Amino acid sequence: MAIVRNDSLTRVVMLLCFGTAFLSLAVHYWRITTSTTPYAKLGTGENILSEQAYAAEKPWQLTQGKQNAIAYNISNLLSAKGSTQKKSSISLASGKTQLVVALSDRRVYVYRGDVVIASYPIGVGKKGWETPTGSFQIMKKQLNPIWRHPITGKVFSSGEDSPLGDRWIGFWSDGRNQIGFHGTPDDEVVGSAISHGCLRMRNPDVRLLYKQVGLGTPVEVRQ
Repeated sequence: MAIVRNDSLTRVVMLLCFGTAFLSLAVHYWRITTSTTPYAKLGTGENILSEQAYAAEKPWQLTQGKQNAIAYNISNLLSAKGSTQKKSSISLASGKTQLVVALSDRRVYVYRGDVVIASYPIGVGKKGWETPTGSFQIMKKQLNPIWRHPITGKVFSSGEDSPLGDRWIGFWSDGRNQIGFHGTPDDEVVGSAISHGCLRMRNPDVRLLYKQVGLGTPVEVRQ
């Protein structure tokens, strides 16, 4: 009787083991069939479970796909940064230089866009020889200009001791006479109404202005 009981117990245990194994296989099969849906949206975050299943099956392909997604995002980021820099560069380039002459202040203001980057005292036209007002532009730049007196016709050689100093920046002409910025050997006249219409500047100042402007730079002369 003891032997019979042992055989029965052995059969029960074997049946339980087989049943457990079969159940485990069924559960494993169910997990595989529910997690191997077609993988179509790599990197979009719209199919997270499919990504995980795909990673278990073909991890190298998922890694490659994520690398492509990362590379794409970096490329977009660099492109956006480049566009910002380009816009910034374009913005700076559009800030053109212009001169504003305030005759009442006896000063010329150098603008870069809307910002004043420099200001210099000037001598202006005396009574009867007033500096013309209006909108003009730089027409001529010349180093060591030679000057002819508008009344006497006397010619003065070039150089720092010349009545024109060593820089000429012309912005007005009637075909014969010219008006512009120039230096002077006499700093004391700067700031007064002393010229024949030109704008006299200290030689160091007109040298700086000469570097800051070019042909075509706008010049606005105001009272």
